[in-house]
Amino acid sequence: MRMIRLLETSTDGVVGVIRALERPPGAVDPEIARRVTEIVTAVRERGDAALLDFTERFDRVALSSSQLAVRAEEYAAADRAVGEATLRSLRYAAERIERFHRECAPRSWRMKDHNGSRLGQEVRPLDRVAVYVPGGRAAYPSTVLMTVVPARVAGVREVVLVSPPGPNGSLNPAVLAAARIAGVTEAYRIGGAQAVAALAYGTETIRRVDKIVGPGNIYVALAKAQVFGDVGIDMMAGPSEVLVVADDSADAAFVAADLLAQAEHDPMARAVLLTPSRALRDAVSTELARRLGALPRREIAGAALASHGALVLTASVEEAVELANGLAPEHLELQVRDPEALLERVRHAGAVFLGRHTPEVVGDYVAGPNHVLPTGGTARFSSALSTEDFVTRLSVIEYSREGLAEAGPHVAELSRVEGLDGHGAAAAVRLARPGDER
Repeated sequence: MRMIRLLETSTDGVVGVIRALERPPGAVDPEIARRVTEIVTAVRERGDAALLDFTERFDRVALSSSQLAVRAEEYAAADRAVGEATLRSLRYAAERIERFHRECAPRSWRMKDHNGSRLGQEVRPLDRVAVYVPGGRAAYPSTVLMTVVPARVAGVREVVLVSPPGPNGSLNPAVLAAARIAGVTEAYRIGGAQAVAALAYGTETIRRVDKIVGPGNIYVALAKAQVFGDVGIDMMAGPSEVLVVADDSADAAFVAADLLAQAEHDPMARAVLLTPSRALRDAVSTELARRLGALPRREIAGAALASHGALVLTASVEEAVELANGLAPEHLELQVRDPEALLERVRHAGAVFLGRHTPEVVGDYVAGPNHVLPTGGTARFSSALSTEDFVTRLSVIEYSREGLAEAGPHVAELSRVEGLDGHGAAAAVRLARPGDER
């Protein structure tokens, strides 16, 4: 089996390389879609009873309604289980995530025009949101921090966490420790499409939420798509991906390590190098082979590199960035001499990592910007999860009499064009009142 694909724009063409690397829209298995619909419908109609049935069937855990919620004493036990070193790192990450999201939080504002009319925006937090944290064989306390902290910064009062229970019915201690640090107000040991349905429609035990965020498997993704409209969702997350643009100043060991860090996520993960340096490409290929053998998750990483990875030789770093723009990756690293200058050419990416000392993994854990990012080319039209995802924006309009007098003829003309005479009359009746300055 091949280690990783080798591509060249000189022979394959820029468009050919993009087509070889992009993820074509995958047809959803109709059987999975049917099962998700059945699960969502059952939970919507039968509430707790269906939720508990599916938890026993899929997670092999038998629970009662009273056992769904995480109890206060479980958080203290989780803190003891993970130890002070882990708690210290979680607090460090949480503080940086909070600081970043406070800086970029949307704000209320006002402006006044020449007639004294006031226009503006009021920002209001959502009342109740849910974060989905994947479970199973892995634990993702970093996802807890990345989803909960921005919600709390935005002012959301109720933040609900759901995550699949382990074999003993408990949630991962690191997940619970992160939940307490981040400020979760409720947590439930449920997962899958059934958890999404419970959050969207409510059950006897779980009150419905306004929005559901966070990654999950195909069942979770399809369930989120089905309930969208009844509740808000963040995005449809796919397999993780990194593209590294590098010139001949890059260190092959750094590049290979970053590609493997992404590849070990999942056999579907995408890890790609784009470089004009044949020497660097060959050195990275050698480093990948050497490092892969020592990686505990080498089978997963090897499958990802073979099926979805590539080392691409380009004509220039500028062409490499154009390739990256065409793929709109989740993570884009610029390991070049002058990354700031090259950043000006980047149009589409979830997050950009500048320079040789900025591995993508710092963004996963502690840098501060969110690691819930658009995947599969959706960075062409969407952005990272942020405080903006947890608020609504209310437009505010307050006209003076002078402002209405100026606008009146235009309102009348546009209402005439649209055949809505009552619209024009609503402005005209006010202007017909002499001396009314209120």
